[in-house]
Formats: sequence, C-alpha cells, structure tokens
Amino acid sequence: MTEVDEDGVELPPSKSARKRQAHALQKLGEQLVRMRPGDAAGLPLSEPLREAVDEARRLTSRGALARQFQYIGKLMRHEDVDALEAALATQSDERNARARLKR
Repeated sequence: MTEVDEDGVELPPSKSARKRQAHALQKLGEQLVRMRPGDAAGLPLSEPLREAVDEARRLTSRGALARQFQYIGKLMRHEDVDALEAALATQSDERNARARLKR
C-alpha cells in the first residue's frame, strides 16, 4: 500500500514497510532452501539465487546459514517474486492433487 501526501505525491515506503518486505523475501528464500532440489529446479530463479540456495543447503553452521539467508533475501529483491510465488502455488496444488489421488 503506497501512501500519498496532501499534494497527491506518492511517498516512499516507510522504514517499517521496507523491513517487512525484506523479512518476507527472506522467508521466501528460506522456503526455497528447505525445498527438495528437484522441486526447486523448475522454479524461475536467476543463476546467482540458485547458487546461493545450493550453498545454503551445504552449510551446517547456524551463523553462516543465517548470513546466507540474509544474502538470499538481498538477491530476492531482484527476482520476479510474483512469478516465483505463482510457481510455488502451482507446485503445491499439484502435490495436493497427487496426495488426494493416492487416498
């Protein structure tokens, strides 16, 4: 939601709004890291982001992993997040449909 001042000029997002967005992108990145590599292969990710996700999967140190999640969040700012969320939703729907068929 963008704010507009009394003259009708669009104001930049507040610091809190920027932080909320950064945390949301970082959470999305954490979700990518926790996915199976085969599922993540079909997602529309840039090469640097794909490499950062692969690197996060190899890390075992808690501090290093936290820093890697922050880096992934930074890279996510340059991604098409809407397309990525749509692809994740499609994968989730397909997985749910397969689970229903197995019952």
